[in-house]
Amino acid sequence: MAGFEKRPLGRTSLEVTVLGLGCATLGGHRVPVMRAEAEAIVRAAWATGVRYVDAAPFYGYGQAERCVGDALREMPRDEYVLSTKVGRLLRPRTQAPATEPYRHPLPFNTAFDYTYDGIMRGFEDSLQRLGLARIDILYAHDLGAGQHRDAHPEIMRTFRGGGYRALEELRRAGTVRAIGIGVNEREALLEAMQWGDWDAFLLASRYTLLEQDPLDDLLPKCVRSGISIVVGAVHNTGVLAGRNSWNYRPAPPEIVDRVNAIRAVCDSHGVPLIAAALQFPLAHSAVAAVLPGPRNVREMEENSKLLRYPIPPGLWADLRNANLIHPDAPTPT
Repeated sequence: MAGFEKRPLGRTSLEVTVLGLGCATLGGHRVPVMRAEAEAIVRAAWATGVRYVDAAPFYGYGQAERCVGDALREMPRDEYVLSTKVGRLLRPRTQAPATEPYRHPLPFNTAFDYTYDGIMRGFEDSLQRLGLARIDILYAHDLGAGQHRDAHPEIMRTFRGGGYRALEELRRAGTVRAIGIGVNEREALLEAMQWGDWDAFLLASRYTLLEQDPLDDLLPKCVRSGISIVVGAVHNTGVLAGRNSWNYRPAPPEIVDRVNAIRAVCDSHGVPLIAAALQFPLAHSAVAAVLPGPRNVREMEENSKLLRYPIPPGLWADLRNANLIHPDAPTPT
């Protein structure tokens, strides 16, 4: 199978395939994914031409990074780009949390730590779990107010005064080749742009076929600043892929109605909604890649086909005419 288009990541020398592999599901997010299946998903991604893989310590409390590293160790290291995240450290679990987003995780809990030492420790820990000598992109994970509530201002001050300095040092030394932030709130990114020098942002769920608010502020600023956007949770955690999940909770009626209206337009053109959702964000010049999170090998292989699914220009025109996408949203050609 022919490889996927590659796009530059910010102002760095890195290039990522437009289809990447998001690995929250490899940690067992909401559905059980056992170790052998997780590694098989990584190998299937490679076989389809994917050369960008994104992990995080939070995904299965170390499980995703272990599986990613074990699978990628078989591949030529200079042929893929690997990102992971910092901001959480893993601690041995003495008791399970009250709510558990992962099925069959490793026996750890997580603790936020955005200090200089915490970021450096998190980076070293990830290298150990991955069993690899290099991480290409390092994102600070979940810095937004939605995650930290009233503690957000203090969290951001801590990161700005310590953790960011650690990221800068790692980049300046060439230990990592790009730094950024991974969140599902554009507001945190707009704030960080006021004082940081960033290469890429991983923005989950906020620039999709369903939601395009970043067109009004974040994306134009990223274009001017040379910052790439990687779109995570491109299906809004499932609602654009036929599941009743929006932002990790049941989709409210107004979201269901909007998705059904988008689906009706897609159906009228004979195009699967999931294909339109996968391709739409890539039309914006700031977007370098999309990161769907397949739950099994079949879904990984299906994503590869859906990204290449032919979509007539009339579909995008009909969505715009029905006010179902932002009037200024660029669309695939």
